[in-house]
Order: sequence, then C-alpha cells, then structure tokens
Amino acid sequence: MLGASPNPERYSYLAIEMLQQAGIPVLALGIKKGVVAGIPIQLDWNELSEGPIDTITLYVGAERQRPYYDRILGSKPRRIIFNPGAENPELLRLAQLAGIETLEACTLVMLRTRQY
Repeated sequence: MLGASPNPERYSYLAIEMLQQAGIPVLALGIKKGVVAGIPIQLDWNELSEGPIDTITLYVGAERQRPYYDRILGSKPRRIIFNPGAENPELLRLAQLAGIETLEACTLVMLRTRQY
C-alpha cells in the first residue's frame, strides 16, 4: 500500500485492517511511521521486504505517486488499484503498457463485496 497512515480516521488505515482480517499480506509505505493492525508503516521503499508484490493499492494523489513510478512499475505487480483521489491517467497508461492490470476502484468496497 502506498499512502498508508497511522491515523484511524483515514481510509488507508481501515484498508490495512481489513486486508489483515482477510489474511492478505500487507506492506505499508507512508509519510509517518506507525503500526496498523501489526503492520509497520515504512517511510522508504527500501525498508519494505523483498519479494513478489501482487497488488499495489494507492492512497496518494497523482503528484505524490510520480517519485515512485520506477518502483511501482519495476516491482511488476499483477495489478494496481487507484483508490478515489488517487486516479492518475499517466501511471495508469504506463502500467497498462507494462502489462499490469489497473483498476480505478475502492479497496474497502472491493474487500466488503469480496471482489478483492
């Protein structure tokens, strides 16, 4: 997750909790350190564990995504979810050209409706 927050009022916080409850492994990257549902929020992509990434769910706006383009695309996720407010036609196009599935959707709704 890019845009993780330790603030319980943020949607990214709720998404981490729901992903954990669903048994889905989570790596969290944000601008403030913290822990959500036992998941540490890292401040630097290099602090995240190595390994394959299935889904990147975005909770930051397009401008804040730009410095992460190489990392996002280079990690070759199966899909990228652009949550409301994180829509980004440029990254969406780049991801599609790289063969990555893209969704403009809400992770919380997807989890609640078992479409995740």
